[in-house]
Amino acid sequence: MAWLTWILFFMFHTSASGNTAPQFTMNTTFSLPEDTPIGAWLFKLVAVDADKDELTYGMTGTEAYYFSVSSDTGNVTLKQTVDYEKTKLIRVEATVDDHNNNQVVKKLTIMVKDRNDNLPIFINEPYMTDVLENTAIGSSIYTVLAKDEDTGSAGQVSYTIEEVIPNNETNYHLFYIMFNGTVVLNSSLSYNNKSTFYRIKIRARDGGGLWDGVTVYQSNTAYLSVTVVDVADLDPQFLGEPYIGSVPENCPLGTPVLTVLAIDRDKEVNDIIYYNIVGATSMFTINNISGVITVSGNLDHEGIPGEEVQLQVVAREKGLNIYQQVAQVSTTVIIQVTDLNDNTPQFYSCEYPACNFSDSPVSNFSGQIEEHASPRTPVTSLSIVAYDPDKGSNGTFKLSLHGPDAFAFSVTPQQIVNVGAVQVLVSNSSVLDYEKIPDHSVTIEIVANDTRKTSDCCSFARITIRLLDINDHRPEFNQSEYKLYVQEESPPGTIVSSDIKATDPDSGIYGELTYHLLPDSIRSTFIVNATSGTVLVANGSKLDWGIRPVYYATLQAVDGDGLSGTTQLVISVDDINNNPPIATGSYNVFITEGQDIVDVQIQATDNDDPETNNSCLCFEIVPGNFSSNFTIDNTGVLRSRGPLDREAIPKELEGKVVVTVLVHDLGIPQLNTTVNVNINVEDKNDNVPRFNSSLYVFSVQEGLQGISVGNVEATDADQTEINFRISFHIESSAGSNNFLIHSAKLRDGWYQGNLRLDPDIALDYDRQQNLFNLTVEAENSDFGGTVDIATALVQVHVLDVNDESPAIVPSPPNDIRVLENLPLHEWVATLQATDIDTNHSLLFQELAVTCFHGSVNVGNVCINWFLLEPNGSLVVNSLEIDYEVCDLAELKLRVKDEFTDVGDPYSRNETLRIIIGDVNDNAPMFASINKTFVVIPELSVVDLQVAVVSATDDDSGVNRMITFAISSVVFISGSGSNQILENIFKVTTMAENNIYIGSIQVASNLDSSLKGQYQLTVEAKDDGIPPLSSSASLDIFTVDKSYRIGLQFDKTLQEVQANLDKIKVALSMATKSTIHVATMKSLGDSSASKSDRANGKMVMEAYFVLSNGTALTYETVITLIQTNTEALGQLLSLGLSIIGPVDVTEPSKEKELFIIISSLAGAVLLILLIMIVTLVNIRKSYERKLKALTALKVASKFSASAAQQGPAIPGTNKYNAEGANPVLGFSLDPCTQLDFEDTTSYDAVSLNSLDENAVDAAVNSSDTPLKLGRADPRLRENGWAEPLKAALEHHTHDLEDKPQLLLHQNSLYFDNPALDTTDL
Repeated sequence: MAWLTWILFFMFHTSASGNTAPQFTMNTTFSLPEDTPIGAWLFKLVAVDADKDELTYGMTGTEAYYFSVSSDTGNVTLKQTVDYEKTKLIRVEATVDDHNNNQVVKKLTIMVKDRNDNLPIFINEPYMTDVLENTAIGSSIYTVLAKDEDTGSAGQVSYTIEEVIPNNETNYHLFYIMFNGTVVLNSSLSYNNKSTFYRIKIRARDGGGLWDGVTVYQSNTAYLSVTVVDVADLDPQFLGEPYIGSVPENCPLGTPVLTVLAIDRDKEVNDIIYYNIVGATSMFTINNISGVITVSGNLDHEGIPGEEVQLQVVAREKGLNIYQQVAQVSTTVIIQVTDLNDNTPQFYSCEYPACNFSDSPVSNFSGQIEEHASPRTPVTSLSIVAYDPDKGSNGTFKLSLHGPDAFAFSVTPQQIVNVGAVQVLVSNSSVLDYEKIPDHSVTIEIVANDTRKTSDCCSFARITIRLLDINDHRPEFNQSEYKLYVQEESPPGTIVSSDIKATDPDSGIYGELTYHLLPDSIRSTFIVNATSGTVLVANGSKLDWGIRPVYYATLQAVDGDGLSGTTQLVISVDDINNNPPIATGSYNVFITEGQDIVDVQIQATDNDDPETNNSCLCFEIVPGNFSSNFTIDNTGVLRSRGPLDREAIPKELEGKVVVTVLVHDLGIPQLNTTVNVNINVEDKNDNVPRFNSSLYVFSVQEGLQGISVGNVEATDADQTEINFRISFHIESSAGSNNFLIHSAKLRDGWYQGNLRLDPDIALDYDRQQNLFNLTVEAENSDFGGTVDIATALVQVHVLDVNDESPAIVPSPPNDIRVLENLPLHEWVATLQATDIDTNHSLLFQELAVTCFHGSVNVGNVCINWFLLEPNGSLVVNSLEIDYEVCDLAELKLRVKDEFTDVGDPYSRNETLRIIIGDVNDNAPMFASINKTFVVIPELSVVDLQVAVVSATDDDSGVNRMITFAISSVVFISGSGSNQILENIFKVTTMAENNIYIGSIQVASNLDSSLKGQYQLTVEAKDDGIPPLSSSASLDIFTVDKSYRIGLQFDKTLQEVQANLDKIKVALSMATKSTIHVATMKSLGDSSASKSDRANGKMVMEAYFVLSNGTALTYETVITLIQTNTEALGQLLSLGLSIIGPVDVTEPSKEKELFIIISSLAGAVLLILLIMIVTLVNIRKSYERKLKALTALKVASKFSASAAQQGPAIPGTNKYNAEGANPVLGFSLDPCTQLDFEDTTSYDAVSLNSLDENAVDAAVNSSDTPLKLGRADPRLRENGWAEPLKAALEHHTHDLEDKPQLLLHQNSLYFDNPALDTTDL
């Protein structure tokens, strides 16, 4: 029973304490994007405990392993990645425990959201198909399929063709692919002229979706292999064209001539070829299988035009092509037939070369020649051509003349080859007399003889030559003058005279006469028959008796040789009735209707002969609509039968009556004319207006102002506006002041009265009367005081209507601000509208959408982004809302009242501005890096720019601002090893026109011993929230010291520096590289020889770097400069003399330390050596000075006369006495310094025995003065310089005064330091 006691105690304690269990207060449904990284915070478990107990959170369930829960805070983070395609919904249980009550459990649902994490996958690969080469353009050749497991736009797959192999522009456009993956032929295929195989690279791309907060697109590629299948679509082709053969004439039948050959161009078909000859020919035949052409008929060389036969040979394939047509091709075969001598020369009558030798030969010819013609005159009208069809020597023959009269003529040519024109010439003109030869003709025979033939060698022809008479008579007329008569207006060709003849006794053309009329001006009126002499009328219209009654002309007769005779013609013109009467004046009469009588006199004349009936005139009225109302007498007076009525005249005539009068003469034929008399009848106001109805009933809706109520109409029978004009008036009555009436003309005499409401008054159905009875008057005034009035009753009923328009509130609508990338169907706002009418139904309508980006109209890009529903709700209608495309959408909208009866059912148009805010959804984009960057470490100082990158961001504001940073620097050596470096380069950011530029600069000194390239990764990050970034890699190539090249110039440093730009241009032109100058120095330093220093030589050290980052060696530079003669000439003119490498060997650290220590040790030893030598020399110097003083003392005892004269001996003083060389370290006056006795003045001379023996001293120079100024610190107290030092300084001064002489006398200059006095 103990356990029961404890249970009761526990229950009692719990009830007594009153502790309550905690409760969850958060949502039970959460969303989880599948791209959420592990460890990301998802949501928080929140529970409330009334007792403030400490709570412990947890999570249970079969799928709880996806999450991790903080037991203290309730924060839930992702523990295991999720996959939407595998798990779309996760159910777990959240737990909370206050350690006093039972654990509280709550079920949670986590919905996994899809993200674009799957590529489109092509189904049923590989893709291969065969396509006939004649497949029609636009045909589908294959369909590929790719599936994407994602949802939404991320699962929508589109296809594009990226590449077609063989890869060229034409093949790229050979195919296109549709949205469903169907590949369509876009251009024609050809098995023979294009590729027989294509490999199409197809890319499948989804519609894009989010991944890590950024819209990404997934794509995949596949290849479609297309094999082109050959079809029979090409005609065969002949090989070996052109075909030309030869065969001798008269050869045996069956003789083979040549063979033709054709092939099928459809390589994969290769059909059988058959041959045949087109056109009928009996000379040749062809084997239809082998193509061999053989002789099948008799061949005659002379019977074949052009000496050759052209055959049209057709080759056709056995089967039909794909178009069910015969596939064939034709060619021309030329066969030449060679000649044999088998023909006799013949004579032909033709003009060479236009002869047809296929006609029969001619054996009789005739010609003519004038009597007594000169010798060698050819016989005319004689066309003889001699022809032998054979060729060459076979066709050569001779000509000769025979017969009784042959001696009077000769033939030319006497020998002809093949063909020639033959002429017969006069040789004896005395026997050719026209009068002595009875029949006026002679006959000769011509012979053609082929001398190479023994039989059948000759041909004969007879020539008859007719003699021609010469002209020796002139034409004559029988009379010198003829009188002729002709009627006026005679038709062309009328004979005036046919009896006038001239005679000429000459024969032939000399007796043939031709007639002419003179002068030329008469020929426009008369002509003459050139053969008969008949005079005819040329133009009868000019024959007018009234203008010209008589013409004079000369008739001329001319024979065939130009001799002429004349006679005079007098031609008189007879009058006819050819002038119709002429009415003069115009006739316009004005009368008033019903009053006046018409009385008009008609005037007319006739220009014919007044003595005849041709000019006698009569008058008649032409029948017409109004002719019965008038009369006319023989004198031409026109009268009306009574007054005229304007209303009886048709209105379209406007009161105008036209009467036509006929005037005619009595001539034969009778001629006439007509004249119109215009009678204008003026209108009179004699008719009263009339309404077309006595009662009019109209209705009008309430609330309308100034609108038309209805129309009344009235007519007036008068015909003029002043008489038929009608005006309408409203008679004053109750409510008549609410209406206005306006008169309007419908047509003449018909007016309309438009009854309208007063523009300032609106009728109210409920508050005013709803029926108006109006009296309308129609009146007509002729402005003479008489007023004719007609009246009609008008009833107007007022109708009740819905007449108020709706309105959008507020007006204009307030701007709406949204962010880009909103989810589909999300509510944006609800618009409001009102209508004063109680019974209304309002619907919102979207009229137009205008899209702007940066105040620029960008077209219709945003037209479907938002949807305005009829109830005024504005929702998102597209997932493509993009600030970078459009930042302002203006919706033009209105509201319609569907119950509106009258008036505008629409509100006024309003513009709703939807301002789209930017979201940082575009990462910076680097511009392509096409440039090669190079760095030379030894020339690269800190802050030197070595590379440039640029990037842009499609976002705006701070989202667009970009900052560059260097993520990593990896040095890749020439051997391929990588080394990560830090703080080598830095980048600074600049902005220009929304383009951000990153200047990559040197941050610290570069190691010149490294050989290879720096690989930099540059990151561009924007300032958006969250910031987005992208990176780009670039390479910076290094050029080490081994590529330094030395260029020596025979110019001074200053001259080379002045021409440096020209030198670099010439070097760059020769090497196609960029020149980087490392150093420039003169050869005047200690390392240069004295010759180089004297000539002003200098050295420039530089690097030669190509655009791809490669540096040139000195051997390559020398080769390139030597091959470019132009650049070489420029460099030589600029002083370039030597190109070579530069020793850039750098010691190691240990070697440098060894050199420093060795240098210090050497310096210490040198100082010790100098000190020892100095002490030894000082000691020896004083010893010599003492000896010199002793010698001086002894020498002072001798007089000048006793001194030895002659040249001094080098190494001694001028006194040839015992003693050493007096080389002193200072000037000495022994008398003053050693207290010796004074000596004569000549004792104080130079003690330096080298005064007269200095090397390189000038021969004619004066003695070097040793006495210097007192200010010189080198002077002793007595002012004398140390002798040897002074001599050497003077020698050096002379050399410095002559540098140019030494430079320009190279032949006398020796670059040998052993001869330098300074070295001595």
